[in-house]
Amino acid sequence: MSRKRRMSRPQKIALAFGAAGLVGGGLAVGVGASQASETAQAKAPTESCAGLDTALRNNLNFIAAQRADPDAQSEARIANRREVVKQIQQRRQVAGCTGTITPSAPTTTAPTTTAPTATEPPTAPTTGASGEVVCPGSTVTLSGEEGAPAASSNQFPIGTRLKVTNLDNNKSTTVTVTSPSGSCALLNNAAFEQVREPGKFLIRRAVIERVG
Repeated sequence: MSRKRRMSRPQKIALAFGAAGLVGGGLAVGVGASQASETAQAKAPTESCAGLDTALRNNLNFIAAQRADPDAQSEARIANRREVVKQIQQRRQVAGCTGTITPSAPTTTAPTTTAPTATEPPTAPTTGASGEVVCPGSTVTLSGEEGAPAASSNQFPIGTRLKVTNLDNNKSTTVTVTSPSGSCALLNNAAFEQVREPGKFLIRRAVIERVG
């Protein structure tokens, strides 16, 4: 015949206090880990909303320009910039940036009233005076990047000097390739301003020369 061992009242009280101690210790560890995580997040550096907003606006402006005056490579450029925009938006969310960023309206300049001095269409510069003509028939647009006048290219290494001439206004700029891109010559904002026509984001009649 089996016998059940019964616990005395003092043993039951001691067992209850021991279980309560284990539960309390587990709660203390959980609270301590949560507080440590919150402290680490509070100390983590955040990015500047002003810088992220500027980068986002530059990329949105570039996409708007490609849509307004597209060429054969516009879709590829737009797809690439959309990925960049997505990453910037994620970084803005982490940094707590709440403002809504939209593309800037293109600036236009009132046409001058001065009559042109010549009726003949401009001609391409001779290669002997400037350099070797490359990428014939290519159009030129802007990358939306800031900084000193520069270019990016998918055909020439960094450090190559390129001269870009807009045949519609005979303006030229000579810049250095500083990064790769998806075009023969893609000008940054400062370089494009030197040769652009008011209100236009694409040079359809361009001559690109490798110089130096």
